[in-house]
Amino acid sequence: MKVKASQIAQLVGGKLFGDPDVWVSKPAKIEEGSPGSISFLGNMKYESYLYSCASSVILVALDFEPKQPITATLIKVEDVYSSLAVLMQHFGQLQQTVLPPKIAAQAYVHPEAQIGKGVRIDAFAYVEKGAIIADNAVIYPHCYVGESVEIGEETILHSGVKIYRACQIGNRVIIHANTVIGSDGFGFAPQSDGSYKKIPQLGNVIIENEVEIGANTVIDRATMNATLIEQGVKLDNLIQVAHNVKIGKNTVMASQVGVAGSTQIGASCMIGGQVGFAGHLKIANRTKIQAQSGIGQSVKKEDTAIWGSPAIDYKKYYRCAIVFKNLPELQKQVDKIQKILDKRP
Repeated sequence: MKVKASQIAQLVGGKLFGDPDVWVSKPAKIEEGSPGSISFLGNMKYESYLYSCASSVILVALDFEPKQPITATLIKVEDVYSSLAVLMQHFGQLQQTVLPPKIAAQAYVHPEAQIGKGVRIDAFAYVEKGAIIADNAVIYPHCYVGESVEIGEETILHSGVKIYRACQIGNRVIIHANTVIGSDGFGFAPQSDGSYKKIPQLGNVIIENEVEIGANTVIDRATMNATLIEQGVKLDNLIQVAHNVKIGKNTVMASQVGVAGSTQIGASCMIGGQVGFAGHLKIANRTKIQAQSGIGQSVKKEDTAIWGSPAIDYKKYYRCAIVFKNLPELQKQVDKIQKILDKRP
């Protein structure tokens, strides 16, 4: 699994400075590099590590000029993080064991399920009546594919994934271990005696192409119509998406986000960990939300950055946080002024 620096430069479209024939076998953090590894400098606050890094090759920005001598071969690229993603994908493919298509003897596939070409279904997976699994999909052990579920081409369900009835999963989707798609939405009608009556959840979940969903995430089915995850969305581990939610194209969410029912999140939003959304909100495209924020009202303006609970403009919250830290000193000053005023005749 070794590649030359010249091959890496060609792969990421970079300009090479140094030895084109040096071999690389693994990626490494810049502070932990060793001979035979490749590191990257994407944030200049880590520049000091560059000059002591033992990695054989280092990815840097096109405009980077070293302040000290460097022994490593440099590959200069337009976007370090995008190039790193390409490189990591390449190393991942080199390390990945190619699994041959097969249906394990210990798997159960209903006779009326439709299985495409090149599909792999591992032991103890269960595929219900009417399910459609398209070409080259991979279903790992202990997965459940419910009645009339549709699984797209080259989609991967990791071990323990559960897909409830009639949900639709697009092409090249990756769903990590123990995630649940299509469980009932949290719908209960309060009764006069203080009890709650369950409202049947008759919709489904639709997940479009190129979505990736982390482990132990739950996406509830809609009460009616569909809970919709649009193309290119990336969801981290331990996320809760309630019934009838819509998440727009290419939006990303970090771990432990909770989205209440019928909220619509726009395209290309960036949402930090533990953000909580109230229900029936509309969040504009390209909204950025800092971790642990509480969103209790809609965000109407695109390209907005917010923070806090309840969330307000990001820069305003930051200024407020600075004032909050200084409140004890400000209180002392106010008390002094008050004493002076009290002494006036």
